[in-house]
Amino acid sequence: MSDPNEMPKPAGELDFAEVRRAFDHAAASYDAHAVLQREVCDRLLERLDYMTLQPGRVLDVGTGTGYGLAHLRARYAAAELCAFDIAPAMLAAARARLPQPTWAQRALQRLTPNPSSLTHLLCADMERLPLAPNSMNLVWSSLALQWAHDLEATLKGFHQVLAPGGLLIFATFGPDTLKELRAAFTAIDDAPHVNRFVDLHDIGDMLIHAGFASPVMEMDMLTLTYADLKSLMRDLKGIGAHNAAAGRRRGLFGKSAWARLEQAYESQRLEGRLPATFEVVYGHAWAGDKTRREDGRQVIEFAIGERKKKLGRV
Repeated sequence: MSDPNEMPKPAGELDFAEVRRAFDHAAASYDAHAVLQREVCDRLLERLDYMTLQPGRVLDVGTGTGYGLAHLRARYAAAELCAFDIAPAMLAAARARLPQPTWAQRALQRLTPNPSSLTHLLCADMERLPLAPNSMNLVWSSLALQWAHDLEATLKGFHQVLAPGGLLIFATFGPDTLKELRAAFTAIDDAPHVNRFVDLHDIGDMLIHAGFASPVMEMDMLTLTYADLKSLMRDLKGIGAHNAAAGRRRGLFGKSAWARLEQAYESQRLEGRLPATFEVVYGHAWAGDKTRREDGRQVIEFAIGERKKKLGRV
């Protein structure tokens, strides 16, 4: 039962209790549906190849089932890793993915405690990081920032926990994500059915306001294709990414509403398949203040070449 004294949320604002429930429920099915998420994570990992940073402490924000975390563990074998997620079931899946220490390794760790090579998994909110200032050398986040209630405040929190010279690198979704589905839903009603996403130019400005230096922003357009609308909706539900806006329509669609939605989406069919576009925004920036101009301004580099890749789905 809702609190009668609680102020109602704006229609487009995320309901974080619903976000947590959705990801908890999707933990068991996530990997079977996360084709796009693994592709984006792999592309983000490739960007680390060009970074000379050898971090002692790494923070993975929104670790999910731990696909990226396992790669970070292998890449930075000597580093201490912290992985955060708001969903306990996701953290349990991430823990199961990591290589388990042998009995001898656990015994050695008890005899000679060494924080290096440890991995800590914590259920925590990325907007309220339970970490000391200047405690991390790398903050990594793959497709989690789109769930932030206040993105600029979240970025400021990342800057606070990064040590001078530390790196933030991330991927998130941009405004054209699921544009076909959003357009189809207008045939049903005016309620928000697809979450809203922040433009890469605005994210670049937020990085500057948060205190980061030398931000670089890039964008890809990736397209998944489906045989029918039910397959797309099954994928979205399977990764826990259904609509979590406070003003979302509650309850199931009736047959008539679903038929109108299918008909509206069918009008966008291309080459026998239904497209689902995802605008993926990549960014990285450095903690510190070494590149500010004398007037206090900074330069943001944008790379907006639209590299389209079709990823077929059944």
